[in-house]
Amino acid sequence: MEQDHRVKFVLDAFDTLFNQRDYVAAEHLWSAQHIQHSAHIPPGRDGLFDLVKGLPATLRYENHVAAASGDLITLHGRFSGIGAPAAWVVADIVRLKNGMLAEHWDVIQAEATQAQLHSGLPMFGDRFSA
Repeated sequence: MEQDHRVKFVLDAFDTLFNQRDYVAAEHLWSAQHIQHSAHIPPGRDGLFDLVKGLPATLRYENHVAAASGDLITLHGRFSGIGAPAAWVVADIVRLKNGMLAEHWDVIQAEATQAQLHSGLPMFGDRFSA
């Protein structure tokens, strides 16, 4: 099945900001009036960009599942190399407006090891990270 253009846009935006750290390009993807609902991210586009600038160079975003419904895109991904004991597995929800990321919500959980999970199944992907 062909990937939805809205999903591709958001995945490309996440890659641009979190993996490539291309802030100039990211300014064309995130609205200047960006609304932030995350407890971990300061307000606005600048709050997000400043947060990313302060994270280790090892920061990496990987996506596992993405879905679109109207102007909302939901991503299930992993942020690793964040300088914490465990990677974060995150459900990000973004709202698109006028071809840009205009609003963001998230649910964040530290990635558990196989021994910590009652199900024995990985929280991200189909196998446990090393």
